[in-house]
Amino acid sequence: MFSTVLVANRGEIALRVVRAARAAGLRTVAVYSDADVEAPHVRAADAAVRLGPAPAAASYLHVPALLAAARATGADAVHPGYGFLAEDAGFARACLAAGLVWIGPPPDVVERMGRKDAARRAALAAGVPVLPAVAEDDDPPAHGGEAGDGARGAADPGARDHGAPDDAALAARALAEVGLPLLVKPAAGGGGKGMHLVTDPDALPVALAAARREAAAAFGDRALLVERYVPGGRHVEVQVLADTHGRVVHLGERDCSVQRRHQKVVEEAPAPTVSAALRARLTAAAVRLAAAIGYVGAGTVEFLVAGEQAYFLEMNTRLQVEHPVTEAVTGLDLVALQLAVAQGEPLPLRQEDVTVRGHAIEARVYAEGADFLPRAGRATTVRWPERARVDAALEPGQDVTTWYDPLLGKVISHGATREAARRRLVAALDDTAILGVATNTGVLRRLLGSEAFARAELDTTWLDTHPGAFPPGPPDLALCAGAWALTRPPDRGATDPFAVADGWRLGGPPAPVVVDLTHDGAQHRLLIEPGGQAAPAGARVTLVGDDGAVRRAATVHPETDPADTGPAGAGQLVRVEADGAWHRAVVERRSEAVAVVHEGEAYRFAVADRLVTILAAPADGLVSAPMPGLVRAVAVRAGEAVTVGQMLGVLEAMKMEVPLRAPCAGTVTQVAAAVGDQVELGQPLFTVTEEG
Repeated sequence: MFSTVLVANRGEIALRVVRAARAAGLRTVAVYSDADVEAPHVRAADAAVRLGPAPAAASYLHVPALLAAARATGADAVHPGYGFLAEDAGFARACLAAGLVWIGPPPDVVERMGRKDAARRAALAAGVPVLPAVAEDDDPPAHGGEAGDGARGAADPGARDHGAPDDAALAARALAEVGLPLLVKPAAGGGGKGMHLVTDPDALPVALAAARREAAAAFGDRALLVERYVPGGRHVEVQVLADTHGRVVHLGERDCSVQRRHQKVVEEAPAPTVSAALRARLTAAAVRLAAAIGYVGAGTVEFLVAGEQAYFLEMNTRLQVEHPVTEAVTGLDLVALQLAVAQGEPLPLRQEDVTVRGHAIEARVYAEGADFLPRAGRATTVRWPERARVDAALEPGQDVTTWYDPLLGKVISHGATREAARRRLVAALDDTAILGVATNTGVLRRLLGSEAFARAELDTTWLDTHPGAFPPGPPDLALCAGAWALTRPPDRGATDPFAVADGWRLGGPPAPVVVDLTHDGAQHRLLIEPGGQAAPAGARVTLVGDDGAVRRAATVHPETDPADTGPAGAGQLVRVEADGAWHRAVVERRSEAVAVVHEGEAYRFAVADRLVTILAAPADGLVSAPMPGLVRAVAVRAGEAVTVGQMLGVLEAMKMEVPLRAPCAGTVTQVAAAVGDQVELGQPLFTVTEEG
């Protein structure tokens, strides 16, 4: 039995474990590097210990520092989370040697299943089918059938020392015994590192040499596995759970086929393309393998599925990033079950007690650019959705560095059907806004909103073979929201009326405001008409094309009070109404630019050199055309007395009418326009001479 859990991790998984442990009545200890001093997981735990500098090797991977932290705080158990040392058998053994409970499978199982070659032999021994492959310490490969067909391969022959690697011999065996196409991968490690697809026999020696270098650098082990590559395959994995009393159950399967460069992006449960018969074979094979190797705790058996055939890929001897989708459809808390199993308790459920209800989908939000490469920055605005589960540890003002994995959080939806879950997740991503650091939220939103995803067409290579498949649409509505933001006070609660470019003028209604914004090298002109007394915080915003025609028109209103709670500089939620529909956006005004998030996509619009030009009438009451257009009406004549705000005429462009109003009370001394005139931006139309 244990009472205090040290969480040997950071970020959202550390928070997840802390919350589950606290719910179980356990004390928690967080660890942190110098880069994470103010991180949420540090504040959430009952105690926290510094490990060392920011580099992972000096902190989260530094075993002596982790063990010292456990001793210093009285921790008697360690939960590794995922990543870092979660699948490090040496760390597991060190914890046990220090008298700590290791919340995970036995170290020997971690070590065995952490090697693809050894795991493959274990799968064969358990009657789980594997892909045709050759490994440097294998006999010629046994070829398994479909998952669950009961075929058994040779017993584990054990590893043999081949001395210096012989790439020529390995290449010859692979071509002769497996055949093209081939996938070269390190025997140790995971995460897609060191994997190379080979379709040309002449390219195989180069791929082997490259994979060895990458494997040695990433895992300290040059051994390779070369297996048959199956194009169009899907990644389907089975969640298993085992206790120390011999019971093993599965919690259904997940589909993790939406990947880029072998990194998962979207996961869902259950798998949408798996038949009932194949599901039964997959889950039975996973349970059989877990029982055969003496597994304990939560683990995942991964398969490559092609049609009705399935082949063992590997086993992850830890909690998976995507475990929330399984929790959503089963109603079970996997971390709580991990803790209970580690306490020596029997599993509180039998296989027949596990029921899958509905469908769940998870989207991983990464700090990365459009090129899928990691990005760093300070998050200035962070808004997570309220209509979905969010596992995240990102807050406004937090620095995102490149020291660690770029995963910022996960957004998870659940619905009665896959389509319901998909629509809910799209809506949740619409509500997600992160500014200050680049993210993939916009790509996720468009991917999940696509017909390809709705039809479950995306296999493991789809994203890599369809680069740029989900580009952002025109930024028109985001431009409208950004232009509106520039007419608002630069800081929440600002009281200086001269700090606002809102067209205010003494003795007259607010004048229209013209804003020029640049984006991706193009300049965009927008006209903002303040909402007046009826809607003082809102405005009508018109995006004008290069030819002077109206490109888009919208009405923008703050969704909440502009002075609501939130850190200085945090984004303002606004409603943008256009073409009979309304959209939400988040805007963040900056000194030289405005940032906008719309449908998950973040935009940065720079203010043109002349910043904001106010088309307010000068002292002599000149009223000019706020945009190119057609004079639709002239309501006054020269010599006529008018009051402040009285309509002088109407200008029309692309079926949108803009009223032209008197800037002051006085007499119309000039009417320079007639109905039907086509006028240019800034062209004088009326002059009103002020009284007195």
